[in-house]
Amino acid sequence: MPSSRFLQTPVEPFRVEAGLPPEQILARLERISFQGRNLGVAYRVWRRMLADQDLTIFLGAAGALSAGGLRLVIAHAITNRYVDCLVSTGANLYHDLHETRGRRHYIGSPRVNDATLQEERIDRVYDTFASEEEFIDNDNWIAAFTLALEPRAYSSREFLYRLGERLWTETGADGILTAAYRNAVPIFCPAIADSSIGMGIAQARHSRSGAAHVDVIADVIESSNLVIASGGTASVVLGGGTPKNFINQAIVEAEYYAPRIEGHRYAVQVVTDVPHFGGASGSTLDEAQSWGKVATDAARVTVNTDATIALPLLVSAIESQADAIRRERNPPPYEVRSDGTLLRAGREIPFTRFDEQL
Repeated sequence: MPSSRFLQTPVEPFRVEAGLPPEQILARLERISFQGRNLGVAYRVWRRMLADQDLTIFLGAAGALSAGGLRLVIAHAITNRYVDCLVSTGANLYHDLHETRGRRHYIGSPRVNDATLQEERIDRVYDTFASEEEFIDNDNWIAAFTLALEPRAYSSREFLYRLGERLWTETGADGILTAAYRNAVPIFCPAIADSSIGMGIAQARHSRSGAAHVDVIADVIESSNLVIASGGTASVVLGGGTPKNFINQAIVEAEYYAPRIEGHRYAVQVVTDVPHFGGASGSTLDEAQSWGKVATDAARVTVNTDATIALPLLVSAIESQADAIRRERNPPPYEVRSDGTLLRAGREIPFTRFDEQL
């Protein structure tokens, strides 16, 4: 038997077994190597988040995961409160709206003549196709929805809550926006202008000056106050981009006004980007500690893989433990008043000023 302290825990070859539950697959992956091990660790860290009380779990969703088939996985996580707040790109929410309205994305191929697709007004997201005509219809629908709103400022969180409400009223269909509306779970989209939702809002503004103004600075204040009101935070980030940074900057901003705030207690990121080009998307969780975004003693792991591989496995494994999670976890209840104000556990979350007393 080796005497070195580095040679204590052997790798356990993965044994194939019929009917193995997803949580056991991930537990076995934790004893192999490379990204399989990291994926197993990610499951264990997420389970620890769910057992920690008064914790707000942020989910960051970059890219176009909804077009890639993950929208109902995210909706399931929201409905069952495996996460407590979503920060998303506009693309994810737009493609979710697209399918909630009864449209579809289609299996395609990256090995196709894109000039031919353009002639047939087919849009491509890598290996996935969608109809440009249906997207135009969505844009017009969003513009009409925006024009029906009272002409005032809205945080992206309130705007998306009301968008989810309209979708649920019209369709009664499951999706990210409708799940968040039905459970009053906040969604922030800090780069909403960089999406077809932003384009639809712009079309409304073209039709009527002063149509709903999305105040993304209100998002900064409201998300930071959500951190201040929490007993601690955790993050699960899919991809990088704006959602990843927005979740982490909420910690930094909250700490400025409430020095008791510490970085995330738990952090999981599933990324394909790399750190050595200096971009935020590929930055490590260790680097985040230097900013105070992640606690120095946080349980943390990075999984370098595609979210379309990792997320279904992780949420399926968590769902297999749903009964135990419901016994362990008492997630903070949310409510949205008629004026759009967000309440967490009965306490108002301000969006006009930071409140260090929350």
